[in-house]
Amino acid sequence: MSLRRRREPVAFGFRIVLYLLYGLPLLWIVLTSLKSQREVLTSQASLFFTPTFDAYAAALADPALGSSLSQSVIISVGTTVVCLAFAIPAAYALARVGTRIVLVALALLVILQMIPQTANLIPLFWLLGQWGLLDTNLGLILADATMFLPWAILLLRPFFGAIPPSIEEAALVDGARTLRSFFSVALPLARNGVFTVSAIIFLVSWGEFLYGITFMLTPSHYPMSALIAVQSGAYGVDWPSMMAFAVISAAPVFVVYVASYRLLQTGLTMGAVK
Repeated sequence: MSLRRRREPVAFGFRIVLYLLYGLPLLWIVLTSLKSQREVLTSQASLFFTPTFDAYAAALADPALGSSLSQSVIISVGTTVVCLAFAIPAAYALARVGTRIVLVALALLVILQMIPQTANLIPLFWLLGQWGLLDTNLGLILADATMFLPWAILLLRPFFGAIPPSIEEAALVDGARTLRSFFSVALPLARNGVFTVSAIIFLVSWGEFLYGITFMLTPSHYPMSALIAVQSGAYGVDWPSMMAFAVISAAPVFVVYVASYRLLQTGLTMGAVK
């Protein structure tokens, strides 16, 4: 029996364990959203209960849901655009420059990635306050972009590095200038990496919570992640309502993930090995 065949049962068992670890919490969220508050607090109704859509009806009737969904869309799309606007040229430059400055820049990006998000709260809060951007979408987009930008540059750089310089040199010989060569040759060839980074930044920024609830001072400006958190009130937690909001919030993310699954799978693999 070959080594590959012997590894197949181990890999299959490992996948099953991962499916259970990630799938059971999701199943619990969905089941809880279909229960009444009394059934949530009753251990006998863990699996056997009468499903009800009252929590979803109440969530859909809540006027805060529509505004929070639109806020999340604006913030996620804005964060993705800002990150790509800076990450693409920076990653291209780091992939083409052959000096020691590249090593220093890469080390700095790794260090920036290691800084905890909580360590940036006070400096960013003060800075956004000085600029008058607290409680604004632009302020939250800039805060999220500063968190994701180093990672985006590190992931995009291998895609540009995998493009043979001779292709761009041929374009320059044909009369194209540097910018024309970048937009006509390098960027289209690295589109898998750009789409991969775009999808991941959108997915992660959609669920970002700490900056959203800190820099947005007005509850009506909360994104979905913060709206879910405020379902916990002074008189306890309305678990069915909270889980219903969570399921509704996860629906757009699930659609984006399914639509970009193959791209994410191949893109992350290419970025990891090149």
